[in-house]
Formats: sequence, C-alpha cells, structure tokens
Amino acid sequence: MFTDFVKAWKPRTNVDLYEIENGAIDHEVTLWRALRTAAPWEGKDLLDPGCGTAYWLPRYAKSTRTLYGVEPDTTLLEAAASRMADATVLHGSAECIPLNDSSVDVIHARFAYFFPSPSNDCTAGLRETLQVLRPGGSLIVIDNDQQDGDFAELLRAGNTSEHQGPGDFILRWWQDRGATTKKIMSSWTFNSPEDLAKVVAMEFPNNTADTWLDAHAQERTLVRLPRTHHQQSGPKPKTLPHSKCPVTDG
Repeated sequence: MFTDFVKAWKPRTNVDLYEIENGAIDHEVTLWRALRTAAPWEGKDLLDPGCGTAYWLPRYAKSTRTLYGVEPDTTLLEAAASRMADATVLHGSAECIPLNDSSVDVIHARFAYFFPSPSNDCTAGLRETLQVLRPGGSLIVIDNDQQDGDFAELLRAGNTSEHQGPGDFILRWWQDRGATTKKIMSSWTFNSPEDLAKVVAMEFPNNTADTWLDAHAQERTLVRLPRTHHQQSGPKPKTLPHSKCPVTDG
C-alpha cells in the first residue's frame, strides 16, 4: 500500500451507491463548463488521479488524446480498469504517480487527496503532480466549499473540517502556492429522495446527517458548491526529484 494513501473517512464498501452519487453530480454542467474554460483538454493528455471507479473517464475520452487514471484503492482500481479500453488505469497515488516527468497537459483531481490542514501537508502530492505536468500545463483540484449551500451545511454538521481541513486554511494554502480559486454553483440531482438519502448517509456516517435529512425528506436535489483551485506548471527545476514511489507491504 502507498504510504500516502489513507482510506476515506467514509466507507467505500458500496460501489453501486458511488455510481448513483456520481450520476447525480452537476446536471447543469456548470462545473464541466468551468473546467473546460480554465484548461481545455481537447487533443491533450489528461490525468485523473484518485479516479475511483473511473466514472468520469469516458467523458474525458471523447476529446482527449491520451487519458490516464490513477487510483490507490485496489477495490476501486479493479472496477476502474474494467470500465473502458480507451484509458490507461494505473495503481498509484498522488505522491507516487507512475508516469514520466512532463507527460500530461491537464490534471483534474476531483475530491481526492488535496485536503490540506495543519495536520495534513499536501506539499509532496502537489510537487509530484506538477512534475508530471508539462510546462504550462494545468492542475485543477476540485473540493468542497464549506460556507454556502446544502452540502456545506452537512459538512459543518458532520464536523468534516476535521477530515478535510478548515475552509479558511485550505484557501490560504492554495493562495500561498499561486493557485486561483473559483466557487462554482452546482448541485446533486437524484432520481428519487431515497437515493439522495442513501448517498448523504454514506457521505456523512454516524447519523450526523439525520437532522438535515428529516428536514428535507422529499428532496431530490441538494445544492453543492464545488471549488476549483487552478495551478499552472512552470519550468521544471533539474534538481527537483520525481516520485520515489514510497510503497509499504500490505
């Protein structure tokens, strides 16, 4: 197992439920439009680190030149590898990306690894991702706004900043590294209130979402405002080492 990989604080045992969750994201396509505007990927080489079951890879594959997914969780890796033939899915992590330096143009990290906090230094993963980017390439990290929307309310109720880092700290962390942050108005839209309730309960275990769910029992839509942190890659210092790929048994 990769030494920088810690299984998600929420359980990942129900892959089918994660498929329902991904299918509910961004029906308005506001997030997709923002991603394309920030760093178009048509005809380019793109990497999705922490790709999970590779749900989003088929969408990228329509227009990318070469497509890579990297996933540390072997349970999800098997599902990702079997999803499509037009992408290369590799076992790796944010701090151990099994690609050569300067090999991709765009990296999209969706709600994966980059949750900086006073106790969680993400510098090694940032250094690694920037190394595999070509000069002028774009890293776009997508995380959760903790201030506005239904999802932010649930994050506060579940004290999720303990796991994902305090919102103000995250903003400063990216600012200090020269990234540009943008908040996107988006939502989850489910086929039924039951699906919404199952996904919310999975995302927020230990009954922390019960009060919110009781007050929104008939809802199929949840307002979620993702943020994008956009950082471009500069010239590669010759002394900057590429990943040593720390791996432990297990």
